[in-house]
Amino acid sequence: MTDSRRAKPETAAADLRLPPYQPGMRIGLFGGSFDPPHVGHLEVSLVALRALHLDQVWWLVSPQNPLKPNAPESNLSRRIAAARALARHRAIRVTGIEAALGTTHTAETLARLLPRLRGVDCVWMMGADNLANFHRWRGWRSIAATIPIAVFNRPGLTLPALASPAARAMGRARRDPTDAGGLAGSRPPAWVFLPSPHVPVSSTALRAAARNPS
Repeated sequence: MTDSRRAKPETAAADLRLPPYQPGMRIGLFGGSFDPPHVGHLEVSLVALRALHLDQVWWLVSPQNPLKPNAPESNLSRRIAAARALARHRAIRVTGIEAALGTTHTAETLARLLPRLRGVDCVWMMGADNLANFHRWRGWRSIAATIPIAVFNRPGLTLPALASPAARAMGRARRDPTDAGGLAGSRPPAWVFLPSPHVPVSSTALRAAARNPS
């Protein structure tokens, strides 16, 4: 009897490795499910490279969004491949390292990843929608105390993000956008809210459109 269920392809070992790097680099860490990756992810990364004076941006494709444990997500290897197809830029690297580390929560990922990146100045990157809900993340205070954070605006989310519990709690550590170039290497807590880009697209909206192509 033939099993009609289609097996999911295994994630290649190369997809789970750290991208090449050197001590002294300034690297932006951009986590998310990237389900699917879209132009907003690319625009944020390009802005980050310029505004934060980064050498690279790493897209950390998560095995599962811990805030959406019941949301079905497409296969990890498929999402990594799609992200690489979109991010055709020499300074943007895609990795599924979280699957290798066995982590899904950012605090845990940073605790295991940053010790491997000795001599590298890292910045955590997130959208304004994430800042609005940052107080719901496991160990968010630990994240803020561990790594500088760059927040990128999303249409209609400026006020909710900047009025959020986490933003208020981190108020004294906020930098002016004109100081964004010095964020990498800063002693945390330190964060900046960048007013661009304004990309009116999200992975959630794209998934909904795919389910209801009317």
